[in-house]
Amino acid sequence: MAIRNLRYEGDEILKKKSREVPEEDILTEKIQTLIDDMIETMHKYNGVGLAAVQVGILKRLIVIDLYDDNGPIVLINPVIIKTKGEQEVEEGCLSFPNQFAKVIRPQEVVAEYTDREGKRMRVKAKELLAQAIAHEVDHLNGELFINKIIPGTLEYVEPENNN
Repeated sequence: MAIRNLRYEGDEILKKKSREVPEEDILTEKIQTLIDDMIETMHKYNGVGLAAVQVGILKRLIVIDLYDDNGPIVLINPVIIKTKGEQEVEEGCLSFPNQFAKVIRPQEVVAEYTDREGKRMRVKAKELLAQAIAHEVDHLNGELFINKIIPGTLEYVEPENNN
């Protein structure tokens, strides 16, 4: 496993639409290694979610970890098929370090995806998980949270000095 280099604000790849992972590729060592690396990278930077495009790979693959007892979730080729309600949430993004803002996200989402074992799955997500899925699926479509912020809510937070 390896920490991948993150792509940051201004990198054109973040505005590109990611391509589906072919079903026959899901169980390949290449994709499984990418999944492991993405989880490790997300954890290193204390992220809740990470899309493959954020490490420079235009594949429809996201990882999410709410740091609960369930561990990381891997969603390959996720599609949000239903949303319900709205929530105003504070959001950040590993590609926009130290920037936080309020955005409107669905209160609930239903998403279909393939898991890392190649099984078709469906999740009904609420609150933080719904927010994370919506944020990461946006990444796959080349949409950035910075373009969805409620005007006047963007804050820059000084990074903590870890010396």
